[in-house]
Amino acid sequence: VLDFNDPFSTEVKPRILLMGLRRSGKSSIQKVVFHKMSPNETLFLESTNKICREDVSNSSFVNFQIWDFPGQIDFFDPTFDYEMIFRGTGALIFVIDSQDDYMEALARLHLTVTRAYKVNPDINFEIFIHKVDGLSDDHKIETQRDIHQRANDDLADAGLEKIHLSFYLTSIYDHSIFEAFSKVVQKLIPQLPTLENLLNIFISNSGIEKAFLFDVVSKIYIATDSTPVDMQTYELCCDMIDVVIDISCIYGLKDDGTGTPYDKESMAIIKLNNTTVLYLKEVTKFLALVCFVREESFERKGLIDYNFHCFRKAIQEVFEVRMKVVRSRKHQSHMQKNKRPTPNGTPRMPM
Repeated sequence: VLDFNDPFSTEVKPRILLMGLRRSGKSSIQKVVFHKMSPNETLFLESTNKICREDVSNSSFVNFQIWDFPGQIDFFDPTFDYEMIFRGTGALIFVIDSQDDYMEALARLHLTVTRAYKVNPDINFEIFIHKVDGLSDDHKIETQRDIHQRANDDLADAGLEKIHLSFYLTSIYDHSIFEAFSKVVQKLIPQLPTLENLLNIFISNSGIEKAFLFDVVSKIYIATDSTPVDMQTYELCCDMIDVVIDISCIYGLKDDGTGTPYDKESMAIIKLNNTTVLYLKEVTKFLALVCFVREESFERKGLIDYNFHCFRKAIQEVFEVRMKVVRSRKHQSHMQKNKRPTPNGTPRMPM
């Protein structure tokens, strides 16, 4: 395991910080997205009173750390090494409760962003305007516009117009939180352009309308093709994954209860009543490809399956290259540590 201060640590496992005022919904977001907790169960979560760090390593591409910061902790206090925290951070998610007075939250956001940017200009700043399920559609748009305007005006007044903030309307009671987290995670995947290109080639040669590459456990989509994402399409894909996993857990295990519910044989076809077919195929033991296909195009299923075979092989090659890079960086890091002198000034002997 690499040390946080190691120059290669962020390349191996980027860090995502969850920040915001107390009771803004940070812990609920983490539990719903990564622990499959029912949104209604989050009502009974106790307020977080210490920094919670969790490794998310359930997929070949979704591989990072989440740090959940209590809203009442002042991490700019001299007892905290906030520079160390921000130095290894890939994304900072700041959660704002849209149903509360957000002036204090905006002031904390400005302080946090400006301090973090000075330490690490490469951080992606993501603003979740949360709990919008309780707002009307017009009120959602007005709230987003107001928060967007005020946050950027504060940065402009400080002469920091070059800091880019991304804004998302989120709720744990629908798929918007998964959609937002998907966008955040995609920015931390260096192979994203390659994955998108592979998906574009796959759908253009297979007569497919839309395709998503999903992390099965979290329902975060790692990549999609270049066509626009429709929220209803994304929700259908998430529901399909839930159905496949639930049925596989009941009927997919062996008689003695061994085996895995999701493996290389996993595949599902769901025909909708609008002449569209949902087609799911296993890519790796953590990733699934979910496609939208017209019924007339699905008649050429043999062609789609052949192209999928080529696609899966290409994905595995991308993953193998990634693993070689990680191993190489770990080796370089190990060599650098061995070159550092010991406290008495003598060089370290390689083990």
